[in-house]
Amino acid sequence: MNYPVELKRHWLAHVMAQAVQENFPEVKIATGPYTDDGFYYDFDFASEEISDKDFKKIEKSMKKIVSQNQNFVMFEVSYEEAKEILFQMWEEFKIELVERLESGEFKNKEKITGRISFYLNVWKWKSTEKNSATQAFLKEKWFFAFEDMDGDQVKNLKFIDMCTGPHVESTANLDANSFKLARIAWAYWLWNSENIQLTRIYAFAFENKEQLDKHLHMLEEAKKRDHRILGKKLKLFTTSDLVWSWLPLMQPKGMIIRKAIEDYLWDLHKNRWYDRVWTPHLAKEELYQTSWHAGKYLEDMFSVYGWTSKENFFLKPMNCPHHMQIFADNQFSYRDMPIRYFEPATVYRDEKTGQLSGLTRVRSITQDDGHLFCRVSQIQEEVGAIVEIVKEFYKTFGLLEGYWVSLSVRDPETPEKYIGWNDVWEIAEKSLEEAAKAQGLNYREMPGEAAFYGPKLDFMFQDAIGREWQLATIQCDFNQPNRFELSFKNEDNEDEQPVVIHRAISGSLERFMGIMIEHFAGTFPLWLAPEQVRLVPVAENFADYAFDVKKKLEAQWVRVTVDASTDSLNKKVRNAEQMHVNYILVVGEEEVKNSSVAVRNYKTKEQSVMKIEGFTEMLESEIIEKKL
Repeated sequence: MNYPVELKRHWLAHVMAQAVQENFPEVKIATGPYTDDGFYYDFDFASEEISDKDFKKIEKSMKKIVSQNQNFVMFEVSYEEAKEILFQMWEEFKIELVERLESGEFKNKEKITGRISFYLNVWKWKSTEKNSATQAFLKEKWFFAFEDMDGDQVKNLKFIDMCTGPHVESTANLDANSFKLARIAWAYWLWNSENIQLTRIYAFAFENKEQLDKHLHMLEEAKKRDHRILGKKLKLFTTSDLVWSWLPLMQPKGMIIRKAIEDYLWDLHKNRWYDRVWTPHLAKEELYQTSWHAGKYLEDMFSVYGWTSKENFFLKPMNCPHHMQIFADNQFSYRDMPIRYFEPATVYRDEKTGQLSGLTRVRSITQDDGHLFCRVSQIQEEVGAIVEIVKEFYKTFGLLEGYWVSLSVRDPETPEKYIGWNDVWEIAEKSLEEAAKAQGLNYREMPGEAAFYGPKLDFMFQDAIGREWQLATIQCDFNQPNRFELSFKNEDNEDEQPVVIHRAISGSLERFMGIMIEHFAGTFPLWLAPEQVRLVPVAENFADYAFDVKKKLEAQWVRVTVDASTDSLNKKVRNAEQMHVNYILVVGEEEVKNSSVAVRNYKTKEQSVMKIEGFTEMLESEIIEKKL
């Protein structure tokens, strides 16, 4: 049978738990789900120590378990019976899970059945023995009462774990070379920092060794492209503990890239009748109570107390409530609709420390934010125009191939997570789906992924090494206009409520920059590159010519420097290459004589000799066309 890879990963988590128990007999096990690229399991090793040096013996045990073709045998018991089994196994974490299930704290309806399932890993289990009588025998003996079981039964019973399942039939369905232990991390039990800290062992797992090796190669490539390392090396951004580690500071070179992206975004919007606006970085608490951000995300918001005004303020977590106020201060009619606002604005969120990373997850987030106020009949056309912008933007960065779109809708099982009436949600979800179909988007419906105020189209793109990122988003919102009592005059001179379309093209400038640093491995397209050209004189007496060439290039707005140091030619060239300068121009006697430059293309490694005018024209064409 061809089992889904997620099921195999889940089963392998149990195999790892069994292998860890074999090597560390005193360990207590917690939980072990599958992940996007493998699985993990949380353990309490108490006084025992474990490190990645132990991975080799754990993997050896796992491969042995897989080779034994162990079977999974499932049985169910009551809550009380489950606690009795777990008590005698000294599995305190599992006992707590049962108690929480029994109390109704966990709201997953599939688990609240009054029964608890266990799985046994059994070696040499004959298929004819998988019957109710055998399971009844095992239940009666509680499995661990080994004095009542014969030698073969004790020997063949390898591992017991509480689990909702399902599982593959046996380890014969697994590939012993398809997994690899990855790293050790720390995690609090049940994600509560007041609970005990557990040891989490992560592992990679795929269908086969070929897919595993491909993933490991991608990770190695990702290390080379790490934007935190390249950003420091290329002097693009910095962090300061005095400022706050997760509020990055843009260096001059990084600001060139950021401004180029922002300017390009505005170029894509200004001819589509967007108006630029500006809003402050904080607001009174009442604004976010009305928008319901305070009700949904209060713990992620930064509060500020005005000692003079004696009032509470919040640093803004989103721009939309501010844009609602701009719309509300105008008197629009149906002839004015749609109204389109554009603002690259910084918002602030108190993200959990463990989730923060370089530029890709920070506490100051500059969204290329836009809000469109329109009529229901205009939704499809406006979404279509935004999709055109998204496609043009990501084509420029070489990310358009292979993208897909998540149609993020409500989870019908958790209506309390969302605001607004059901009929309004149905209109919004239907409108986005119709727009997705009209634009020919490769979309998938994803229940439970909607924003609290409305459904979304989330665009998923793959970078140069195959990693997937959620970047652009288009969101349809009937609820916040209602909460802010927004209106315009319709054809009958009556008040009509607008629909708000939230959209961001890059997502956030910080995160997008981090992704692009890695996507381009620090060698940016010429139009983005902070240092496009570096002139390298062969000797000191050619420095004047190099500076003359520099002036000519600067007159064409080329970002160019001259290395007039006393270093050797080879070292100058090497220094330029280490900074990923797009074009390195070597100038000496022949170049002075012929008014030319010796061109080295860092990206392609091609070398040529060109007249200055010809080189300048080539740069101008490459920049204007935004060539990759």
